[in-house]
Amino acid sequence: MAVALAACAALSAALGARADDPRSTPAAAAGPEAPPPAGPFCSGEYADDLAALAPRAREFEQAQPPYTYCIRTSAVYECPYYASDGSLRRTRTRVVAHGTGFGYRRDGGDTLVVTNEHVAEWPAVTDADHPVEGVPAGCRRLSDQLRIVDDEADAYERDDVPLARVVADPALDVAVLRAKTALPVMPWRIGRSAALRERNAVAVRGFPLGVLRATTGGKVTSAYEHDDEREWDHDDFVVDALLSPGNSGSPVFAVSCRTGEFELVGIYHAAYLPGSALNVVVSVDQLRPLLDTLKRPPPRPREPGAVVLDAAARERLAASLHAWAEPFYPFGPLAAAVRIRPDGALLFQVMAREFPVRTQPVLVLEDLLGDGAEFGRPGRIWAGNGRGLRPVDRAGLDADTQAQLARVLDALRRDALLSRVLDEHASAGVATREQFEEVSRLERGVARLATARADLAQTALDLVERLAPGDADVGVSLADVLAPPLPATPSPAVPERSGAAVGPGAGAAVPISTGATTPGATVPVSTAARPPPAPAP
Repeated sequence: MAVALAACAALSAALGARADDPRSTPAAAAGPEAPPPAGPFCSGEYADDLAALAPRAREFEQAQPPYTYCIRTSAVYECPYYASDGSLRRTRTRVVAHGTGFGYRRDGGDTLVVTNEHVAEWPAVTDADHPVEGVPAGCRRLSDQLRIVDDEADAYERDDVPLARVVADPALDVAVLRAKTALPVMPWRIGRSAALRERNAVAVRGFPLGVLRATTGGKVTSAYEHDDEREWDHDDFVVDALLSPGNSGSPVFAVSCRTGEFELVGIYHAAYLPGSALNVVVSVDQLRPLLDTLKRPPPRPREPGAVVLDAAARERLAASLHAWAEPFYPFGPLAAAVRIRPDGALLFQVMAREFPVRTQPVLVLEDLLGDGAEFGRPGRIWAGNGRGLRPVDRAGLDADTQAQLARVLDALRRDALLSRVLDEHASAGVATREQFEEVSRLERGVARLATARADLAQTALDLVERLAPGDADVGVSLADVLAPPLPATPSPAVPERSGAAVGPGAGAAVPISTGATTPGATVPVSTAARPPPAPAP
């Protein structure tokens, strides 16, 4: 993919090309393709030393106006708290950070600037998974702002360049911003990160700590690393360049052995916390569609967690329960379980915080066989405590409570499926490296999903506290819940009497329901088998 160029007019003239000609890079101006540089630095597509940069390319680069920018990102958060008199108060906190962006291409009179998504976006709400330094958990973002500044000490706002978001992809940790002015843009081609090898040399251009524009050299220490921390889901390579907070969003270049020029091979986005010089770079190959079209690509199915709830998934889960000795799995900080009844219904159970000291579930959700391709239909509900389990009348619940129960059931379904997949892979053994890595990946996914369910698990406990049996209630046992419901039995019809009034309460036959959503007829069920990086703004 070609990128727009900002060639220096004087150098372009010396090379025999117009200043506005997008072919005015050294390679394009040179005519015939230059042979690969001689010496020991080029055994592959990219050089093992920055000394392989052709002298003409070096002069060209030095003549360019700066195309990397210090991005100041700020936000205002509103944080609720209780005053000493018990009244609810709110306080506002402004936070500021600095990152790096680089001019990518011109769009009419505007300039498109590329950076990391975590530089361009602040969390909508702060929590354990989305912390903001200096802001407590539970605060809401009221506003935010993006501007190009000279450096982190720049206090003169009149010459700041405002930036607007064009497109961002949290999975790739990349964002494209728009500056309503013409700025210098990167003059080099986009390369092929797939061709990188260990020991290839890289140059990283950015604003470490937001203090100054700097170029840092390093080596590729690992050509491939998949990053699935947080919301990220992309391929990286690891470099040993000495980078700092503020470098996030920096362009990373390698020297092409074919042309002797720089090529963009990635965007720096995170550092390993225990390592002083281990940094991960988002590989450029997967960024091409977004940078080309300025549209976020369709999300890739992400396993673990990206499960499809359909009839086939239910059949797989139901069949596997016969071989799942203890069908327990994590649900936030709690434990959950799923069991199957002879009629094909699934019983999802949420255990108490005291589990396994207390083995009685505190919430049981019945999941009935669905119609057609759907996974299932919500059935009855039981909420429990030390007095037993109390049937809950779904129709008597308000819409918000029903919506909360629906979210809990959906999460329990997905978590059970994922945990069962992990159990199947672990049972198959880890005789090969591929099996070991797959089991390790699934274990990380289950752990990550459990962390993400913390709020939903607390929601389930809050619902139980409201719906569980009171002092005057008599609860039922878990055995009663696990037993198939009795079929609905109609009452005998009252014989029609001559001249009797016709209408409600006039002797019409009324069926008596046991409260079951479906009859208790047996439905056959198939038994066929089916250390982390951290962002540095």
